[in-house]
Amino acid sequence: MRWVLGAAILLALSFAFGLGLMTYAMYALVAVILGSRVLVRYWLRHLSATRHVSHVDAEEGDTITVALTIRYSGAIPMPWVLVEDLLPRHAVITRPPALEVDGKRIFLAMLWPRATKLLSYRIHCNRRGYYQIGPAVLETGDVFGLYKQFKMIAEPEFITVEPAIIPLDGFDLVSKRPLGEIKMQSRLFEDPSRIAGIRRYQLGDPLNRIHWASTARTGQLHSKQYEATCIAGVSIILDLHPDSFPVKDEPIRSELAIKCAVAIANSVHLMDQQVGIFTNSVDAAQRMKYEGWDFDARTRDAARKSAGRIDRDPRLSPQKVRTKRGAHQFQQIRHMMARSEKNEGLTLPSLLLEIESDLPRDATVVPILSKVTPEVAMALGNLVRGGYAVAPIVNCWDEYEFAQAAGMLLAERMVAKQLKSLETISQICQEQAYPLF
Repeated sequence: MRWVLGAAILLALSFAFGLGLMTYAMYALVAVILGSRVLVRYWLRHLSATRHVSHVDAEEGDTITVALTIRYSGAIPMPWVLVEDLLPRHAVITRPPALEVDGKRIFLAMLWPRATKLLSYRIHCNRRGYYQIGPAVLETGDVFGLYKQFKMIAEPEFITVEPAIIPLDGFDLVSKRPLGEIKMQSRLFEDPSRIAGIRRYQLGDPLNRIHWASTARTGQLHSKQYEATCIAGVSIILDLHPDSFPVKDEPIRSELAIKCAVAIANSVHLMDQQVGIFTNSVDAAQRMKYEGWDFDARTRDAARKSAGRIDRDPRLSPQKVRTKRGAHQFQQIRHMMARSEKNEGLTLPSLLLEIESDLPRDATVVPILSKVTPEVAMALGNLVRGGYAVAPIVNCWDEYEFAQAAGMLLAERMVAKQLKSLETISQICQEQAYPLF
């Protein structure tokens, strides 16, 4: 528009001062500008693209192939077109990047009439997450650079990268609840509802332990023996509030907490025990529907309309996979963890209030914490006082910081474990920070 306005002013001046050569030049310039606009719009109108992603569900370490096919159906050659297939900025700026690109996702080409170009590259998935691939941005213009125009084509695809599974060397989260259905290796408690056998009376056996039928039949006192049991299963509570993670430690600490949660869920699932997870994170897919696609401000409104709206803010609702047994229970947890993002909607005490009615009392509660405050310790202490068995895990590297957190939890009758690094996840359910009181 500035070129047209400038040419019009110069044309008016050339008429006013009788400059014939300049008048001719301005005529030519205006013709070039208008012709360029018409040609650029014609070129973009005849461009289309399709994207093919080899698979949309992947695991950490997998490689995905993306192929973008550009088709030009016009009859006039296009002198140049710049194509870029967009990726989320947060996925490519970290070192190492969450998505590592092998190949070119940007190329410059000339298109002949009815030509087809193929852009292919590979993505190595280094970190779990829910990622948007595309759309593609096309830029073209005239050969003089007087007029350029952009176009978004090829709607984005979304890939889910699930976290890797780290096997645990053992699982002995100690529960002090005496009732349950799983045998304990150390016979600390007995379940009076499960009779294991009958033995002769021993001095000190209470009256309610005597088996009166055997006593009457033999004429000698006999006592009942009970099976030793503990509670079965785990309810994981994962805190992913942004204030719980120092900026300097991100995204390492939050990813470590998620990997630990997946490892525990997998171990409990393999033992055929009930398992569930509750977290204050937000589902990335729901967030994108609520906020719109995350790529370019110029097309954000259009993307929001096409993606649809969700009236309720998903950030204020906890994510949960209720604690129970089932063949698909672990896959649900892993898939949810793949798409979880930090969320400032609910703090951990608020989360506990929201989910307390969903926590079964016959499963150990395992909160994975990255920041322990007096409010957090008191909220977990309320679960202990309510009859829940709670075994917290503190996700921090610093020993002094862990000692402070463990002290607050110990005051609420909880023994904390320390999650220091990726290498310690496999032993997280074996170590004890403090002896049992």
